Amino acid sequence: MDGTNGSDLPPVTEESFCKYVLYYEMNNSRVRIWDLIILIPNALFVLFLVVRFNKAQLKLRATSSPIFLTFYTLVWGNVIISLIRCAVSMTVNAAMPVGGLIDKILWVTVRFFLLATEMSVVIFGLAFGHMDSRSSIRYVLLATSLISLAFTVTQGTLEIIMPDDMFHIDTRNYDLFGHGGMLFWFTTSLVFAVIYFTILLLPWIPLREYLALPTKLSFYLYVLLLALLDATQAVGAALLTWGAAPAGLCVVDVTAWLYFSLYTPLVYHTFLSEFFSVSQPSIMFSYKAQMDEPMDDDQVSLPHQQSFSSLKTDSDYIYQSNSVYDSTLFEVGGTTPMNPVYSASLQSPDSIASGQSLDIGLPAPGFQTQNMLST
Repeated sequence: MDGTNGSDLPPVTEESFCKYVLYYEMNNSRVRIWDLIILIPNALFVLFLVVRFNKAQLKLRATSSPIFLTFYTLVWGNVIISLIRCAVSMTVNAAMPVGGLIDKILWVTVRFFLLATEMSVVIFGLAFGHMDSRSSIRYVLLATSLISLAFTVTQGTLEIIMPDDMFHIDTRNYDLFGHGGMLFWFTTSLVFAVIYFTILLLPWIPLREYLALPTKLSFYLYVLLLALLDATQAVGAALLTWGAAPAGLCVVDVTAWLYFSLYTPLVYHTFLSEFFSVSQPSIMFSYKAQMDEPMDDDQVSLPHQQSFSSLKTDSDYIYQSNSVYDSTLFEVGGTTPMNPVYSASLQSPDSIASGQSLDIGLPAPGFQTQNMLST
């Protein structure tokens, strides 16, 4: 039999393993292997969050920076909605029209939360990294939610109105969730891959002079992983769209499992693990100097390098900040109130040597000298 779109390759049938794993139910219990292998890593991650919940609460109360709470809330929201989807999919009969509709709506909902988080992380890092106010965070979340909503509504409409034949199960006469169809999946994956690879090139192009780019390697590793994931996903979707190759379905299965199972732990590890694991976290994402200050070419540090010509080092930021928790994921300073005695103890040795007084609530030396002279 000839494949679709004029290809001589055989079509993907439900007998192929990579399609079989998507709908096979264990002992006819409605518990599909696909849902189970996504449920297990998410359940383990929830257990990890529960074990560290008290410590996380203490850390969040110790800082007034809202960005940590925002990312922690997004992490919890993503993993909870993913668990709910798996649990409901294991209880409904996807072969029934209502059950299949519920299953697809839940898939689209999970995609909405993950995509909103994905875009929020990048926007905070590139455009709003120097901000740490509740208003800026609300604007970012609103913008990413609207974009993600438009994406998922389009995906859900295609899923319900124009289901992809690649995900139709002939023996059971119902359609699996097809991520909006292979053409939609290919197009969106390719767009996201291009965006992420462009972000990786920013530190090496002249535009870097006008942007306060992060200099920490962890941010760029995060973007690189997403770029590779989307590029691989686009390749798999292309194989299915124009070739009906069984290997293409295996590729998109692997990328989908990685995204829906390990993306949320990746966000936690990249942006929250240091904050929750150490008593005095260092600057997780330092930024280049503001563009209103003149900079030489040798002062621009790459993401994987520390700028040795800079006038300030990471230790300077830590010592001169009002609080060790002022250094958020993306900004250098903050306004968290702190005990003045403890703040003085964190003054930079350079600032002490330069003759700067330690403001710890005592009278200034000049004030005491004037009283002695008047006496």
